[in-house]
Amino acid sequence: MSRNEINKALAEIFRDVFDDENIELSDATTADDIEDWDSLSQITLIGEIESAFSLKFSIKDISSLKNVGEMIDLLVNKKGAAV
Repeated sequence: MSRNEINKALAEIFRDVFDDENIELSDATTADDIEDWDSLSQITLIGEIESAFSLKFSIKDISSLKNVGEMIDLLVNKKGAAV
């Protein structure tokens, strides 16, 4: 799975979790950029991403993320995806 494919898959997950079809992700997207992204939705979001990509994140993995680009990098590393 390429970085671009991961980005597209994440965008669909974000749109579903936040019930907003207009969400467009970039590497720089953060919780501040999405109106309803709070701690509760963060838990839902991580669960949906883990399910979609068939993996589990550690607390350390999640707590170190600063933006969507870092999430994509983490997924690339965990899935052994092509960059």
